[in-house]
Formats: sequence, structure tokens, C-alpha cells
Amino acid sequence: MQDKEQRQLVANPYKWPHDASLRPDNTALVVIDMQRDFCEPDGYLSHQGYDISLTRAVIPNIQHLLTRCRDAGLAIYHTREGHRPDLSDLPSRELFRSRNNASGLGIGDHGPLGRLLVRGEAGHDTITELYPKNGEPVVGKPGKGAFTNTDFELLLRVRGVRNLIFCGVTTDVCVHTTMREANDRGFDCLLVEECCAASEAHLHQAAVEMVRTEGGIFGATARLEDVLEALVGLS
Repeated sequence: MQDKEQRQLVANPYKWPHDASLRPDNTALVVIDMQRDFCEPDGYLSHQGYDISLTRAVIPNIQHLLTRCRDAGLAIYHTREGHRPDLSDLPSRELFRSRNNASGLGIGDHGPLGRLLVRGEAGHDTITELYPKNGEPVVGKPGKGAFTNTDFELLLRVRGVRNLIFCGVTTDVCVHTTMREANDRGFDCLLVEECCAASEAHLHQAAVEMVRTEGGIFGATARLEDVLEALVGLS
């Protein structure tokens, strides 16, 4: 067993974190957008024309990761993408883009889970299987990245977090955008491969590979089993 002050886990293309600083006081799990709109039938992603089986398939894996991170004493952050009910924070191009699909429905339009990607609606909420516990901050974001127009960075800096473990959906959009934002802010980032999903499998794989290019340009990626093993006895 490695000393708690010098702990890393097996990852690609480098052992993570790069400086062997894996500790519960400086490492956090970020659960990206595991919302009903992205993971349940009749939500936003379904209206975009995608099969949600891929986003649902990772739920059990994220449950295992979330439980182990909680047991290890890591800070847990959840994000939710959504807009104000009056859509005053929604750019016109984004509204147009969101309706550019076969259903013709997009952000703010009515569906079985309420208005799509609107705060306070049923579809905006986190799925039951991964619901935040008391004390786990939920970062509401009006776009893809969790750092843009939010207080997420402030929450992390106040807590002293420097290492971020990412899971959630979708790998190529909100997960990747947030990971890139975090990288530019000096955080060492880890993507857990089996705990992320995209609307299409090839997009997920491409996003994973992009993280690892140029020696880990946006961070590192790891298999779930290696992350779970490294977190044993961390607290």
C-alpha cells in the first residue's frame, strides 16, 4: 500500500494524479448531468432523436464509483444543465440548434417530463439512482461547461480541490467541455471511461482518445476497476 501522501492510480497516458497527490482533502468526483432529460424516455435527448440506452447503461457503474468516492471521503459535486423558465439565458442560436431535429422540439418546449431543459421541470432533475445527498453541491449551468456562468470554480478553490474525477453524460459534450475548462484552470483531470456515455458510441470513444493525445492534453483516462481499487483505504 502506498503512503497516502504519495498515491496514484493506473491511468492512460500517465499515472494519475501526475504528482501522486491523490487524497480525500484535495480530490473530488464530478457527476455531470445525470438528469432525467438525458437518461429517461421522452426527455430532451430522446427528442433529439437518440436512443438513451447508452446513457442509461452507465448508471450502475456510476453508482459503484459514487459509493466508493463517498466512502473515501471525497467531495462530490453534481451538475445539471438547464435554463431559466423565461429562457432569458438562452442564446437564439442555441434555441435554433436545439430544434434542428426531426421532432422539431428543443429547449423550452413542452414534453412528457415538462419543458425541456428548463430549471424546475421534472426532466431537469437528477435521476433517482444517482440523486445527490445532503451536503453535495449541485451546480446549475446554462450551457455545456460547468465553469461558465457558475460558481463551480469558487466552490472547488474554497475546499482546496486540485484533482477532479469525471463521470456522466455526454462524454463528447458536457463532460468534455467541463474537463477542458478545468484543465485550463490548472486542475488535474481524470475521465472514468465506463462511467461516461455519449449519444453515439463512436463519439464516446473519440472523446476518450482526445483526452489522452499529446501526453494527456486534457488529463488522463482510467478504467473503473482501477479507480475503485485506488480509492480503497483512502479516507
